[in-house]
Amino acid sequence: MQSYDVVVIGGGVVGLTVALTLATSELNVAVIDAQVGDQSLDAAPQLRVSTFTLATQTVMEKLGVWPLLDQERLCAYQHMSVWDQDSFANIGFSHEDVQQPYLGHVVENQNLRRALWLKAQQSKHISLIAPKKVSKMVFGQQESFLTLDDENMLTARLVVGADGANSMVRQKANLPLTFWDYEHHSIVATIKTSLPHDNTARQVFTAHGPLAFLPLWDQHHCSIVWSQQEPIAKQLLALDNAAFAKALMATFDMRLGICEVVSERHSFPLKMRYARQWVTDRVALVGDAAHTVHPLAGQGANLGIMDAVALAEQVIKISEQGKDIGLSKNLRPYERWRKTEAVKMIATMESFKRLFDGANPVQKFVRDIGLSAMDQLPRAKQNIVRHAIGLSGELPALAMGEQRQG
Repeated sequence: MQSYDVVVIGGGVVGLTVALTLATSELNVAVIDAQVGDQSLDAAPQLRVSTFTLATQTVMEKLGVWPLLDQERLCAYQHMSVWDQDSFANIGFSHEDVQQPYLGHVVENQNLRRALWLKAQQSKHISLIAPKKVSKMVFGQQESFLTLDDENMLTARLVVGADGANSMVRQKANLPLTFWDYEHHSIVATIKTSLPHDNTARQVFTAHGPLAFLPLWDQHHCSIVWSQQEPIAKQLLALDNAAFAKALMATFDMRLGICEVVSERHSFPLKMRYARQWVTDRVALVGDAAHTVHPLAGQGANLGIMDAVALAEQVIKISEQGKDIGLSKNLRPYERWRKTEAVKMIATMESFKRLFDGANPVQKFVRDIGLSAMDQLPRAKQNIVRHAIGLSGELPALAMGEQRQG
């Protein structure tokens, strides 16, 4: 039976970030996942992408992950354009507002996961156990006992649930969950446009949900995230590619000219989830296992990565103090901090969704006035951008550029 200090269940971006941050100490870590994470990228753009802030980039640079990314498949976006459909309301953000070379990067999820996996393979403190699943989990007073699907067993002083929205770890630990249905489905696809995107992320708010065009590494390709009420989403998915592109161009006001669908179209339901308890003895949750938010601001992945770093830094601190890394009382500072950040993000996303939901003329007029007024307030815009891209606010030490020697 192999024993570890920490076992991370879930070898996605968040779980691997936990492991790599912990590896800067002497703690021994195992990562268990059903899939090996070093698969090469296909030539075509991946459907699932994320917008990563400067704070997330700093984390990946300090962990030595950023150079392992396929640099030719990154898109550094410099501008953001947001508007309300069929109105005068619009607001623009620029890298020049905050004296930075760009606002962030659009990165394919598999590009980052592969880079994290390759870096983890290089660490003497990390064991990657894949493709494997956990079939049984028992939490004891001093350690947890895990049985894999091949009957091998291992123990850990702390189990980290980084296993997504339907977290098995959360369920096994009986951590209570609050959730509600946004009653939206999000459609993702890759779109070829006749006009270049000019390294600009664009989003239009409609009466039935937002549509975002995220720029990819090729000037004429974007990844779309189109959140619509479920019946409308089903109707859109039932269209052929030509009819779907026509509806897309009409919604997007032809901002990037003629659009062509060049990938499959997938959709997934949007739900808010929030674990009311993130830690218990021998267990801690991070990322989607602890919370999921509406994707309209593209902050979900960044929020999860900051959870990962914050938890790892707290565990290292506990270990260096000679305390038990698996006791919930020692993990409470992490829980209090990151629950607060998650609640703020959930509340903000819900406010945005409610503000831009529907076509009530009075509500539409108020938000149009608000957006246009904000666009004329440079200092307010600067504060919004600085917080959104991770240049301000309470951040883990690693996200602020402080690096441990591991």
